[in-house]
Amino acid sequence: MAISFDSALGIHDDALLLRARRAEVLANNIANADTPGFQARDIDFAAVLRGEQSAMSMELETTSVGHSSDFIEPDFAAELMFRNPHQPSVDGNTVEVQEEMARYTDNAIRFQSSFTFLNSKFTGLVSAITGE
Repeated sequence: MAISFDSALGIHDDALLLRARRAEVLANNIANADTPGFQARDIDFAAVLRGEQSAMSMELETTSVGHSSDFIEPDFAAELMFRNPHQPSVDGNTVEVQEEMARYTDNAIRFQSSFTFLNSKFTGLVSAITGE
């Protein structure tokens, strides 16, 4: 019997990739905090997660040749969104460093949680394979 990693791991591997991408975006925001006119951006993690869950639980039926046979990839569906600042800068920069650092820290904690969960899944699979 073959092991299906998709069913064994769920969406946690995709969540790790998305959290890593979000960390890059947030780090870029922080790095450009003093760049005039820079617009802070972010990924809507909840929207991507909803897209992943609906793709996993729903199958499409093609009734016409012109219909799409698959959902849009989450990387394309989750375009980076601009952030609305609480206190806009005179030079047009929308980065609020304290907020970005808080979001980065929250993202890092959630990344670590997903990684720990995924690691325990792999540990369980290895135990099942080796018969321990």
